[in-house]
Amino acid sequence: MELNVLGTKLIPCCMDPVTGYFRDGLCRTMAMDTGTHVVCALVSEEFLTYTKSKGNDLSTPIPQWQFPGLKPGDKWCLCISRWLEAVDAGVAPSIILEATHKKALEYVSLQMLKRYEYIADPPALNI
Repeated sequence: MELNVLGTKLIPCCMDPVTGYFRDGLCRTMAMDTGTHVVCALVSEEFLTYTKSKGNDLSTPIPQWQFPGLKPGDKWCLCISRWLEAVDAGVAPSIILEATHKKALEYVSLQMLKRYEYIADPPALNI
């Protein structure tokens, strides 16, 4: 069983668009994944602009790879190194800890990851 950074079962990051190195929705990796795609991020406009400026355009569709292009609010498995670069640049997107693979802890502390944790707004109470 694959584990997340919290030590519990890794949950899918996104199935629409389908993400992950294996395109199975999970942010998991293997030795041939030189990018180490283990961070489940909720991408922002700032991050998409930043990563495009670094040569990794995630917003333009690539039909021959069945890649629709990402828009702000989409979830995507990011390379840990690009996410850390974005942290340093002040444009790191929020992440979903339950869908971020434990391998990320080889690069960054859980405390740092928790600083970027995406927490959904609670549902409004109808009082």
